[in-house]
Amino acid sequence: MKSNPHISAAFDRDLEAIQALIMKMGGQVEDAVAKASQALSENDPELANKVRRDDKRIDEMELKVNEEAARVIALRQPIASDLRTVLTVFRISAALERIGDYAKNMAKRTEIIIDLQPVEGSAASLRRMSKAVEAMLKDVLDAYIQRDAELAADVRARDEEVDQMYNALFRVYLTHMMEDPRNITPCMHLHFMAKNIERMGDLVTGIAEQVIYLVTGEIPGDERVKADRTSTAKGGALPS
Repeated sequence: MKSNPHISAAFDRDLEAIQALIMKMGGQVEDAVAKASQALSENDPELANKVRRDDKRIDEMELKVNEEAARVIALRQPIASDLRTVLTVFRISAALERIGDYAKNMAKRTEIIIDLQPVEGSAASLRRMSKAVEAMLKDVLDAYIQRDAELAADVRARDEEVDQMYNALFRVYLTHMMEDPRNITPCMHLHFMAKNIERMGDLVTGIAEQVIYLVTGEIPGDERVKADRTSTAKGGALPS
């Protein structure tokens, strides 16, 4: 059975519009992650507060993406291969929204630890870890728009490096807490911020797997290496 060319053309236009929304949302999330780590490294409570305020825009973008994707399914009734494309949109937008939440949580903790005893070198280390995740996020969005499974697989592999950075920071914070009890509170906040970034890496990796699924029709069968062996915590989220 041949597809109606008019319906196919309409679907393509709708899909392009949704992908534009995804890329816009991804750009906002990239900005949130960058500004959250910048606020910490520069002890900037105003920038941290801006990250918190702007998270509402990311939430609104997720709703918009999901509404448009649901509308396309209802109106266009896409065939199996096209339906896979639309369903991937739901998963990617959900992952991006969660990354934004973790950036917001980092900003909240930044506002708290600014008034606590500083821990030498901590902000710079977190910034390096955050930049690694930012680069992964940029590349996975490029992989999505270009339908590049190889680039997505590369992003997936790089999550191990983020886990290793988290493990190293965990040991550093533990050492600081053992050496001086006054470091316990700030190091606990810093640890949860590192965990937030590590979780962002996991979510980016999940997006990479969705891109691979979109291109090949299969989720990667090999279980990716998880180098984080320190905790099963969910990232230490603070109340909204």
